Amino acid sequence: MRVTLPLKMTTRTYRDAINSLNSLQSNYANIMAIRESGDRRNQMNIWEMQEWSKRIGYNVSDFNKLNVIHITGTKGKGSTAAFTSSILRQYNDKLPKIGLYTSPHLKTVRERIRINGEPISEDKFTKYFFEVWNKLGNTKSNLEKFPHMVDGSKPGYFKYLTLLSFHAFMQEGCDACVYEVGVGGEFDSTNIIEKPLVCGVTLLGIDHTFMLGETIAEIAWNKGGIFKEGSPAYTVMGQPEAGLRVLEERATERSTKLTQVPTFKALKNVKLGIAGEFQRGNASLAVVLAAKALEKLNVIDKTIAVEEDAHIPSEALKGLELTRWEGRCQTIERNGSNWYIDGAHTKDSIIAASGWFKNIVKSSFNKKILLFNQQSRDANALINYLHNVVSPEVKFDHVIFTTNVTWKSGTYSPDLVSMNTSKDDVEKLKIQEALRKEWNRIDKHRPEVHVTPTIEEAVSLIESLRQDSLDIFVTGSLHLVGGLLVVFDK
Repeated sequence: MRVTLPLKMTTRTYRDAINSLNSLQSNYANIMAIRESGDRRNQMNIWEMQEWSKRIGYNVSDFNKLNVIHITGTKGKGSTAAFTSSILRQYNDKLPKIGLYTSPHLKTVRERIRINGEPISEDKFTKYFFEVWNKLGNTKSNLEKFPHMVDGSKPGYFKYLTLLSFHAFMQEGCDACVYEVGVGGEFDSTNIIEKPLVCGVTLLGIDHTFMLGETIAEIAWNKGGIFKEGSPAYTVMGQPEAGLRVLEERATERSTKLTQVPTFKALKNVKLGIAGEFQRGNASLAVVLAAKALEKLNVIDKTIAVEEDAHIPSEALKGLELTRWEGRCQTIERNGSNWYIDGAHTKDSIIAASGWFKNIVKSSFNKKILLFNQQSRDANALINYLHNVVSPEVKFDHVIFTTNVTWKSGTYSPDLVSMNTSKDDVEKLKIQEALRKEWNRIDKHRPEVHVTPTIEEAVSLIESLRQDSLDIFVTGSLHLVGGLLVVFDK
């Protein structure tokens, strides 16, 4: 007699989770339509995040248990978040689990949600991903209040990951969590946190102007939106005057105080885990943010004095030294050549990264190669900033402009699929050809300028140029950097 066994339910995999997540990306046409409409983010963004949270089983006040350190800014907020997390991890006897939420990711989306410095596992990501997915699918919202939340709809890509991070950190029982704002602050999906322990603002600059405004003052207003009553706020020294003034006004509005953090003298000779002299300001801010959080959690008796000569505890110094943050002023030795990698993509960050590269290689006799892409911002302006910094001390022998497509088959690594850029522009190499033309205009030394359709082909080209050691500067986009690291790992 034949016995028919019941079919097993198909187990959903990490790849299934990534495919589902990628379906939440806004495509290029939708993004352009929103831009043309003049619609910017508004308070509905926060109300919707609060509603999504309720639908997966949380009141927003529940997230206060995560003891959040909230960080915004234009340049260096990811590095500051990484420094802060690393310092907190030095107190693991009192705080066994430290969460870290950042964006974007480099190689795998799991990098955005870390516990004790490590991306959550594929199994946990998949488990928590589909718990959120299913709860959203099985609940409904009042369409009069939330007309966009029709049955079966999900939050967009970044909102979903933010929601997922809250769920994962709550389920894992994190003792404290460092949250890097995605864009801006006032209407950012991370800003549903009601009572952060402390807030930080890194250096302000012009970026994401469609959503944040055209001026430093407008951008500062958005960034200062994370300030909360009862949560002390800190920022780095050297902010643009107009931006600092608005940040101070925003702090007053929110019944808190904004304090400027100097670069501590005690960090002068510390070998930071993230290279670059400009990182000392970010590291100083991280020290104060971590110390204030630790004080409020009764882990230390008193916070650090906010003055240049302040004594910095050994735990904080160790945390700064042990910080690891790929793609930011990172050096990789590979096949006898030196790869200098930084995902800088704004004016200020390109200038800082280019200065870092120049200072390292200006005395080197190796051939110099630039590998660059920026698909959505003003790429021509960025390469002009870069050239102005490195020239005349550093002369490139070869300049390569590529897309962010990972493989020469024309495909992306699954975690790096991007639908928010023009497919036509990418396939026709429009931006890359424009960059080639611009570089030929600005560089009188006439290096060989190449265009490649994929990152894998750019790496193959560089390998074919190698006779002796090379110094390769990779910059312009974190998506480029992430794809490069994936190609290295293949």
